[in-house]
Amino acid sequence: MFTSIWDDLKKQFSYGNSITRIILFNIAVFVVMVLVLVFAGGFRDTAVQYNIVKYFSIHSDWFFTVTHPWVIFTNMFLHVGFGHIFWNMLLLYWFGRIVGDLIGDHRILPLYILGGLFGAFVYFAYANFTGDAQGIAYGASAAVMAIILAAGVIAPNYSVNLILIGEVKLKFIVAVLLLLDLIGVNGMVNTGGHAAHLGGAFFGYLFAIQLQNGNDWSLPVNNFTNKLVSLFKSISSDKKPGPRVAYKNPKAAAMKKAAKTKPHAKSDINPSHQEHLDTILDKIKKTGYDSLSEEEKEFLFNASKK
Repeated sequence: MFTSIWDDLKKQFSYGNSITRIILFNIAVFVVMVLVLVFAGGFRDTAVQYNIVKYFSIHSDWFFTVTHPWVIFTNMFLHVGFGHIFWNMLLLYWFGRIVGDLIGDHRILPLYILGGLFGAFVYFAYANFTGDAQGIAYGASAAVMAIILAAGVIAPNYSVNLILIGEVKLKFIVAVLLLLDLIGVNGMVNTGGHAAHLGGAFFGYLFAIQLQNGNDWSLPVNNFTNKLVSLFKSISSDKKPGPRVAYKNPKAAAMKKAAKTKPHAKSDINPSHQEHLDTILDKIKKTGYDSLSEEEKEFLFNASKK
């Protein structure tokens, strides 16, 4: 049974979209941390829990952060409570699917990482400004808020069906979530965490605005991750290239000549793919996703897979 579950998870991670992979990775980290805390007695002793969790969380102490630089990244994948990871992953799934369909699945991970980094920076600045020298922050909330705000900017009139409420436009849901964090910053509990959420939200807003202006902030992250993946593949691969068999079609030259002389039909000349995509995104911004024709929705869906 466990072998079958493991095989299914590996298949989902290998062939799933970015949202699926991020959620599976967060769950894996959560399970490992729960096991560590169980064996260390961290669920019975909050001091033990703090001393373990802090080594993977963003810390308000600059010296601790500099001497433990990995926390800048690990904090956005770390959860301890079930409710914490459940709501974060649920919101990530809902809004991540919308963002992935509208601007492409390849922009989800960069938006998640950059939003999480910006949220961690805002937390660090806020904690030092307020004098919380022993504070720590962890969780995907800032990264998720970046995706939520990006969805709200890209498709504000996108309709979502909520249980017991009915159809609600995306812009109102985003506004309520922002309002809750603004109230939380002025509260007495987890004020630094709410500041991090607002930081992530602000970055998501900037990311979407810049993308609409033609500046894709996901490119540096995608270039770096692609190089990293290629490096790991080259290290792990120990297969030597075998002999290659080349086959040359004797009619290839004639076919190539015929292809050059063959006239092109007018239907072969299509407008730029990017121009068509930009036109659809502008239409979504002005009149909402529901105003798209079936052909435009299909084009947007296919473009998001590239």
